[in-house]
Amino acid sequence: MLYRILASAFALLISGVAFAQAPQSSPTISYTRDIQPIFTEKCVACHACNDAACQLNLGSAEGAERGASKVPVYQGERSQAVPTTRLFYDARDEAGWRKQGFYSVLDKQGSQAALMARMLELGHKTPLTPNAKLPEEIVLGLNRNNMCPLPHEFDAYAGAHPKEGMPLAVTGLTDQEYQTLRRWLDAGAPVEKAAIQPSAVEASQIAEWEELLNRPGSTEALVGRWLYEHLFLAHIYFVGGEQGHFFQWVRSRTPSGQPVDLIATRRPNDPPGTDFYYRLIPVQGVIVHKTHITYPMGPQKLKRVKQLFYSGDWHATALPGYGPRHRANPFETFEAIPAVARYQFMLDNAEYFVRTFIRGPVCRGQIATDVIRDHFWALFQEPAHDLYVTDAQYRGEATPLLAMPGQIDDVGSVLSLWHAYRDKRNDYEVLRREAYAAQPAPSWSTLWAGNDNALLSIFRHFDSASVTKGLIGDVPLTMWLFDYPLFERTYYQLAVNFDVFGNVSHQLQTRLYFDLIRNGAEINFLRLMPAAQRGEILGNWYQNSGKVKMWMDYEDIDTSTASGLKLDRRDPTRDFGLKLLQRTGSLNAAPDPINRCKGAHCSRAQMPVEFRDAEQSLSRLVSRPAAGLKVIGQLPEATMLRIEGRDGKRQVYSLLRNHAHSNVAFLLGEAYRYQPGLDSLTLYPGVLSSYPNFIFNIPAAEVPEFVEDMEAARDDTAKFEVIVERWGVRRSHPEFWRYFHDLDRYIQETDPVEAGVLDMNRYENL
Repeated sequence: MLYRILASAFALLISGVAFAQAPQSSPTISYTRDIQPIFTEKCVACHACNDAACQLNLGSAEGAERGASKVPVYQGERSQAVPTTRLFYDARDEAGWRKQGFYSVLDKQGSQAALMARMLELGHKTPLTPNAKLPEEIVLGLNRNNMCPLPHEFDAYAGAHPKEGMPLAVTGLTDQEYQTLRRWLDAGAPVEKAAIQPSAVEASQIAEWEELLNRPGSTEALVGRWLYEHLFLAHIYFVGGEQGHFFQWVRSRTPSGQPVDLIATRRPNDPPGTDFYYRLIPVQGVIVHKTHITYPMGPQKLKRVKQLFYSGDWHATALPGYGPRHRANPFETFEAIPAVARYQFMLDNAEYFVRTFIRGPVCRGQIATDVIRDHFWALFQEPAHDLYVTDAQYRGEATPLLAMPGQIDDVGSVLSLWHAYRDKRNDYEVLRREAYAAQPAPSWSTLWAGNDNALLSIFRHFDSASVTKGLIGDVPLTMWLFDYPLFERTYYQLAVNFDVFGNVSHQLQTRLYFDLIRNGAEINFLRLMPAAQRGEILGNWYQNSGKVKMWMDYEDIDTSTASGLKLDRRDPTRDFGLKLLQRTGSLNAAPDPINRCKGAHCSRAQMPVEFRDAEQSLSRLVSRPAAGLKVIGQLPEATMLRIEGRDGKRQVYSLLRNHAHSNVAFLLGEAYRYQPGLDSLTLYPGVLSSYPNFIFNIPAAEVPEFVEDMEAARDDTAKFEVIVERWGVRRSHPEFWRYFHDLDRYIQETDPVEAGVLDMNRYENL
């Protein structure tokens, strides 16, 4: 022992002498090379997007330089909208952000270190007990009230929250990472900004697309506007482009070939205030999964767009304005563009459009997600069977009824506005019901089957949701059938017209109208069911208080005109789902033997034996109600299983908890409508959430034991605690970050275009 002490002292002495003799010998710290990788590894998982604590976004030098703000983006009760604070959009430099109330976390304060340095020091000197449950006083998740102390308020914060330094409530920085950041901050936190530049292949395609959207003439300008409003959220990647390069559409005061002078309006369909051009610019900063909604562009897509919009015999005689009326009703604004072109464009990439309003990039989605079931499938109506597309008279009658609320955000008028738009929508439902009753009975040909975007699965994880191609999981309770008017309204209401910085009136109107959209999608689907059973099926979807909502706000359904489908009357919804799986096998991008086991084999045939065996065991947990698998009640929304093989390879699975509800028709009181005995689990290969709630790391040989322990745990918290202790990766696990980022690496290996840093704000303290 004495030898070790002397050796350590000698080593410290030598290092101290070396440091004293050669203080300039250490290389200059580079933000790009040394600092951003640390932020990406340990900080971006919490500090990105609108829900970043204190709006501190550490995905880029620009975000670190911008700093923090005490103003929360998510504040649903505010009576006035707040200024937008979108990084790279709403201010051009650090001085611009200071005018908007952001304060530096990098600057020294007199003799005091920078706020970031003090936060990191607080976290580094109070490490967590390895893989132990965190103290209850540390509030995590969406219930946390971020205090966002100013530099002079830090001492009070540290005194009140001594265990809540940064990174918050997670295995922190290594000693080397900590020293690197401290040296950088002590040196004044210099940053260099390395903007992404398009490659030659990308630049050539950008020029072609910008030329197309900026063509002169009323017809061309109307198409350009429609395309921009439908692609402004996209992370675009080009055929033959650089891996990791993504681009987005903006409006600029300058034309192609000149530096972009961005017009930062609140919404993409707000008045630009000047002449403008549509431009494609690189997406800057670290790619994070929750905002990463990808869209491919290339020669074939360009050809398709020209075919849909530029080859027909139609012309726009005048251009619409940008006022509230035109924002509220895109069907009127763009009525000159053939409806078939608009609808088909959306169908071609339906997964992208559904992701824009179900998955993100709002980053905290209770406004949308508390109105949908935890698991359902989405289908689309074939354009040739869509009366809005095929019947000009019907289209003319329907268009005035399709306007959406939210443009007027006067708090005192919220109820009168809601009633007016609800009544318009219900008048439309009457028109639709009567018009379709006169049409031939719907059949399998009613469903669009153009490509693998035709079948989508949606999973809700309380305040977020995911969208995936294909039919995943057991046949769900409900399904949605989008026609063009419903698809377009959903997109405009929740993506184009939604303002996350808006006030309570705007957000309430958006939420209430989305309730009608869900109801409309369900009614569309009900037309496929046997007429005599539609009322019973609908009643099962709207149990208890849902029947009051049906009486108050919804229109009556068609219970008399026949369906052309022959379905088992004992359970027509399930029989429809099973027949759909049989008929669309070539389109189904998500074959699912684990959740829909046929016979003795409940695993993917192409997997190595040890993973087939693991999947076979795990299949015992899925597609069964919580009444028979009570451990479901102790699981979070989105659990990730990392199964390790003997050779070091691994597979990743999402274990999703599907909460059952008597109905999802009300804004408040969701807990009162839970039916916990009917909850179920879905297990699927891959990462089906941007927000993992927990990770279990299990050797493949131990999976049968894991499953047995889960079955035995039932609602016994002590037994579940043993499972977590043995296989769980808690926030305090010494290798937490390796396991957490391995989820992203798995996406990079299996679907690299979709990869991005996942969010850990919802990672639970099990």
